[in-house]
Amino acid sequence: MADYQASTAEGSIKIDDLASLEGRVRDRMEAGAFGYIQGGAEAEWTMQENTAAFDHAQIVPRVLRDIQDPDLHTKLWDIDLKTPLIDAPAAAHGLAHVHGELETAAGVAAEGTIMSVSTYANESVPDIAKAGDGGAQFFQLYMSNDDGFNHWILDQAVASGYKAIVLTADASLGGYREADVKTGFQFPLPMVNLANYANNGTSGEGLNIMEIYARAKRNLSLADIEAVASYTNLPVIVKGVQSAPDATLAIGAGSKGIWVSNHGGRQLDGGPASFDVLPSIAAAVDHQVPIIFDSGIRRGEHAFKALASGADLVAFARPLFYGLNLGGVDGVRSVIQHFNQELTITMQLAGTKTIADIKQTQLLRKRIYDGTL
Repeated sequence: MADYQASTAEGSIKIDDLASLEGRVRDRMEAGAFGYIQGGAEAEWTMQENTAAFDHAQIVPRVLRDIQDPDLHTKLWDIDLKTPLIDAPAAAHGLAHVHGELETAAGVAAEGTIMSVSTYANESVPDIAKAGDGGAQFFQLYMSNDDGFNHWILDQAVASGYKAIVLTADASLGGYREADVKTGFQFPLPMVNLANYANNGTSGEGLNIMEIYARAKRNLSLADIEAVASYTNLPVIVKGVQSAPDATLAIGAGSKGIWVSNHGGRQLDGGPASFDVLPSIAAAVDHQVPIIFDSGIRRGEHAFKALASGADLVAFARPLFYGLNLGGVDGVRSVIQHFNQELTITMQLAGTKTIADIKQTQLLRKRIYDGTL
């Protein structure tokens, strides 16, 4: 596996639209690695619906509102952010670039927003924190069957200054990802956090995603929220919430944030688009805790609609992978800057000056899940 060649590109990239980056990167990457980053579960219906669902709502613009130069600044808890757009956690940035998460962290921090770091990163928790140079970071925990590993890696996150723990609830095993099956993809690089834990028995290198997930804790429960929170004394955000009842239960169990996500369509195929369940979850949460949203975001308009539907922050991963591949630190920055540009234009044309104004915007909906089960 040592012969895997990741990108070494550095520099700003020209972006016409973010969706087009996928094709540019496809031609530059080994097929298996690209398929792992780009692909979804089974027939990829849910993955495709994630983006298509934004067409289920239309922005009702306001005019004559004395708007000029919309302001993207916002805040999560005591964290000041230059944009409501943040990095969603994703494994193995080293597939896209030789410096992997180190350059993603540097680029995200330079744009004044949050990096979310995966348990299955190709760089260590402390090293990614250092690369972020003081920028806010969350640590995404895939709970293991080995509590020793859970405690060890949480200790590193706390010591490295991470601001919150993102408890992934929708990935107790891996979805059936046909792209990986067809290419026979196995991770060609070590996952450093696994490798550095002496008792884990694997670095992840040479394994496929199903074999990685085989070590995950499958019997996750509400009690795990309090267990992580009490161990770390950090806020826990539950990621992978797709129904209003689960959001209510998670908050009751101590979750300080709800992350609405279907894992970018990479887990359960045939489930609803994240955007279609967001309004019912937001109604159930009713501002008790912040809501982060991901899955299918490819335009500033999409982010606007998510914020208008109840999200406080909007996260994305695949476009950042593509920016990392094409330009390293500055490629990551280019992607965030382009997203911000599109969002700012949408805000201006919709008559919204601030993120708070976006949340008051009326959307006309063609269809919506009402949250009943």
